[in-house]
Amino acid sequence: MSKQTLPVASLGFPRIGRHRELKFALEGHWAGRIAESDLLETARRLRAENWALQRDQGITKIPSNDFSLYDHVLDTAVMVGAIPAAYGWTGGEVPLSIYFAMARGSQGDGRADCGHAHHAQGVPALEMTKWFDTNYHYMVPEVGEDQAFTLTAQKPVDHFLEAKALGIHTRPVVLGPVTFLKLSKARPSTFKPLDLLARLLPVYEELFRRLEAAGADWVQVDEPVLALDLTEGERHAFKLAYEALARSAPGLKVMLATYFGALADNLEAVAALPVAGLHVDLVRAPEQLEPVAKAMGADRVLSLGVIDGRNIWKADLAAILGRLAPVVSARAAGAVEVAASCPLLHVPIDLELETALDADLKSWLSFATQKLGELSAIGRGLAEGEDAVRQAVDGASRAIAARAASLKVTDPLVQGRIAGIDEGMKARGSAFETRRKVQAAAIRLPLFPTTTIGSFPQTGDVRKARSAHAKGALSYKDYEAFLQKETEAAIRWQEEIGLDVLVHGEFERNDMVQYFGEQLAGFAFTQHAWVQSYGSRYVRPPIIFGDVSRPNPMTVRWWQYAQSLTGKPVKGMLTGPVTILNWSFVRDDIPRSETCRQIALAIRDEVVDLEKAGAKMIQIDEAALREGLPLRHRDWQHYLGWAVECFRLCASGVADVTQIHTHMCYSEFNDIISAIAAMDADVISIETSRSKMELLDAFRDFDYPNEIGPGVYDIHSPRVPDVGEMTGLLSLARKRLHDRQLWVNPDCGLKTRKWDEVRPALVNMVAAAGELRKVAQ
Repeated sequence: MSKQTLPVASLGFPRIGRHRELKFALEGHWAGRIAESDLLETARRLRAENWALQRDQGITKIPSNDFSLYDHVLDTAVMVGAIPAAYGWTGGEVPLSIYFAMARGSQGDGRADCGHAHHAQGVPALEMTKWFDTNYHYMVPEVGEDQAFTLTAQKPVDHFLEAKALGIHTRPVVLGPVTFLKLSKARPSTFKPLDLLARLLPVYEELFRRLEAAGADWVQVDEPVLALDLTEGERHAFKLAYEALARSAPGLKVMLATYFGALADNLEAVAALPVAGLHVDLVRAPEQLEPVAKAMGADRVLSLGVIDGRNIWKADLAAILGRLAPVVSARAAGAVEVAASCPLLHVPIDLELETALDADLKSWLSFATQKLGELSAIGRGLAEGEDAVRQAVDGASRAIAARAASLKVTDPLVQGRIAGIDEGMKARGSAFETRRKVQAAAIRLPLFPTTTIGSFPQTGDVRKARSAHAKGALSYKDYEAFLQKETEAAIRWQEEIGLDVLVHGEFERNDMVQYFGEQLAGFAFTQHAWVQSYGSRYVRPPIIFGDVSRPNPMTVRWWQYAQSLTGKPVKGMLTGPVTILNWSFVRDDIPRSETCRQIALAIRDEVVDLEKAGAKMIQIDEAALREGLPLRHRDWQHYLGWAVECFRLCASGVADVTQIHTHMCYSEFNDIISAIAAMDADVISIETSRSKMELLDAFRDFDYPNEIGPGVYDIHSPRVPDVGEMTGLLSLARKRLHDRQLWVNPDCGLKTRKWDEVRPALVNMVAAAGELRKVAQ
């Protein structure tokens, strides 16, 4: 091996701060507690800390412009002037008030979190959906057929210069033009956003010229859509784009970054592009190493994504070094760099913050900071030989062997239950039409029944009481009394406003996955392992390290208490197995499908116990069903087969009279509607308000037989829609579905909202349902 330094790259680092500093600054600004200048100063400090950390960990290709106040796709939309007219932008610099209105909506009252005081009714936020198959949400850009693009700001240049002033030479990151347009939404939907590429490219060309003038020598251009099934026309769009960009700034080298899957049939088109380097994900698609190396030749730089940017298990350094050494030897000097598989946005920041984790488990893990160290070790090992990093290699090997042999990982009883699953456990006793009649007779509800998705606001008082109890400052008895008081107040208020089906509010729950994971065997939880879901919404995904089982009932007691307070039906509220799986850091030593079946059996036990306790309705949320869908169509059926099977396994142990609900978030349903129907839930609630009920077209065209609750207001925005707006959405829903199918509910749970937003919104929702009943009669 040569003694040269092998380049080591980080494609992006978490932007939230080790102690969630960005969250608190954002929410303080939105609430009017801190000035815009204070928010921007916090952001500047976090960027400086991230750059210094990566430098100190041995990263030689440090990214800039990977930081965002809310979302990097939204940043790109604002930067290129893709700002719908409703937000009131008339040119020039885009103020933060408009940026945040696009992210969160505007109430029209001039508050710092909204802006647009000139819009009396405010404006809704852009649509939000999942970033490929991750748990991160991005804001969906909207573009019109007459769209004019313009460079409104030069954030990538500014951040490059900011790092340069600190003595750190970075590689700016930009979202690629083809991915940006492919992820955009056309308004109206009569054209394809990619048709606007020729108009968009001059903006990117100008940006590249400015980066080159600022002293940047490389730019990382993220084009993750290259992991998708693309048409010949879409592949041709890459040719047009990158030929134009190569001409615009000849001295600026492009590292084309792909991730989340294999290039596969897109490889030939990519290899023909005039780019100086290509990053590939060798964690999700290890099989592409040899064909990519061959297609790219020996001189262009290959960035090899060998450290998992989406999971938290320690890397097998010995195996990685053994696989990459021949590749490095076969390529020209400087033509290989090692990197994470994708930006580290999707993993927690630092394992060292976790002081309460089981010591064995902690020794098996690696968070973003530790992954930088793994990358540095691989780079040095490839450049100087494995003996130069012997301590790191042997330590990783010992940890991996210890994990494989640990009795904490495998439970023979769970393995026995899995082996005993039969086909009869995966189907309800009768077809839906039979169940519907039985349920209608037992649960008498009006036309267009109203309900909510489950959670109510987790107020400061609720969080304070939970924290005090966790710290021992509030006794178990007093904490229980507090939760009972909150639950009773929620039940009484729901009765007062006239909701038909109630929920208990979930005040005892910290998170819809964590709450269950804490009561299931095989799960572990962290103190500070936060990752960004969207904006200032961060989550701490559970770690599934071993076989999963349910030692005791998890929700029955709180359901019984809530139901004892009212004569109206109260839904039992559970999180489904696929969502628990997809919203956790999952074992990588067995198939995901096997872990999901284990969780399904645990949830099945809870469903059966709720029915025994008297629950007539049980909601099993599968908010994340679609986000686990593989990026390539050829792989869909395998995933959907076991995912649907797991839902049916957990939901099919009850009698016909028990009504099974489910809820799904941010899903384009057209392409998986048959799988949704195969789940055979009696009622499904979905998020539709931002799409103006367009998502219901899938259910109409498929002639979906079961009942549906399309969301009538966006809970991710502080806006309170009026009765007319909700009635209008419900009228659109009636054009797509039969009246007997329709339920009326918000888009999602209300945990993150404030009571002064929730109360008027739900009052308006109930009134809208009443207006609809008058029309239907």
